[in-house]
Amino acid sequence: PLPPLLEAEVAILISMGSALSSPLRELAQGAALDFALQWSLWALAAFLKTERFYDLAGSVTCLLLAHLTLQWGKAMYPRQQIQTGLVTLWGLRLGAFLFLRILRAGRDRRFNGIRENPRTFFIYWTIQGVWVFLTLLPTMVLNLEKHNKPLGMRDYVGWSIWTVGFITEAIADQQKWRFQTSPDNMGKFIQSGLWAYSRHPNYLGEIMQSLGLFVSASSIFQGAQHICVISPLFVWFMLNYVSGIPVLERQAMKKWGNNLAFQQYVKNTPVLWPLKI
Repeated sequence: PLPPLLEAEVAILISMGSALSSPLRELAQGAALDFALQWSLWALAAFLKTERFYDLAGSVTCLLLAHLTLQWGKAMYPRQQIQTGLVTLWGLRLGAFLFLRILRAGRDRRFNGIRENPRTFFIYWTIQGVWVFLTLLPTMVLNLEKHNKPLGMRDYVGWSIWTVGFITEAIADQQKWRFQTSPDNMGKFIQSGLWAYSRHPNYLGEIMQSLGLFVSASSIFQGAQHICVISPLFVWFMLNYVSGIPVLERQAMKKWGNNLAFQQYVKNTPVLWPLKI
């Protein structure tokens, strides 16, 4: 069960949602469920002092909200079903990969000094709630929309961008997994495969998937619904400037900063986009 204060906050969110129009009410209920899950799991994680199910919780919450909003919307148009299917593929693959990775590693260095501090740990779980909601926003708005239009070029372009991103992230993750699990590569950094063209190709794939889902969903957006563009912008900003690339770049420089081969790799390989702009 949630602590009394958190239960009260969730109740407030739900009561606020009841006064809104149907799609906004359902979005508010989705947000309440999202944060209720993150805060409940934070309580368990803080008690156990572990981050092992942090990433898995985010992926599972995305899957849950995608399918719930599809059911709440009741329209079940092909665009909505395809979009929800793509989110399902993404969530299952990424969630399973991240969970297996931390089971192998034992700990996530991002949480060093964090997992032992419940208050700071709570902030991380809350940020994950924001990440889930904003990442999934175009899909939820699409699933709750009652009006439809035939599939068109924007849908196919969006789904093509998503497919390229999904393949890019999956290949990059697998290449790095194989590299790191090989005893011959102990203490080395990866610079082969997709990692020869980008220092963070997995994040490039993640950004492309978010962009692709927005492009397709925007086929039916009207007026204020276009605010969903915040979703790919948020994913790009977080990975590029907050929780993704900056953290890994600092860790890499600390570990290999004096390595001449690594210095050349950094000099010749773009951080994210395969082409230097």
